[in-house]
Amino acid sequence: MESVETDTATLDGIDDEHQIIEWRFGQLRRAGFKPELALDLAISTRIDLHQATDLLLRGCSPELAFRILR
Repeated sequence: MESVETDTATLDGIDDEHQIIEWRFGQLRRAGFKPELALDLAISTRIDLHQATDLLLRGCSPELAFRILR
């Protein structure tokens, strides 16, 4: 029984992580990042979403912002 609960908790954690990545991806796309750059940044939890979008607002191209952040 304990094994099943652990498996369910693990699956819930994976689902939560997936939803967070989807949300981050959407935010980065709306800010102006191309899909492939947005996905790479969304997956990387060390990348600050606000910093990424601020770079674009300050005039960086999405490609330059990506290089700065990575």
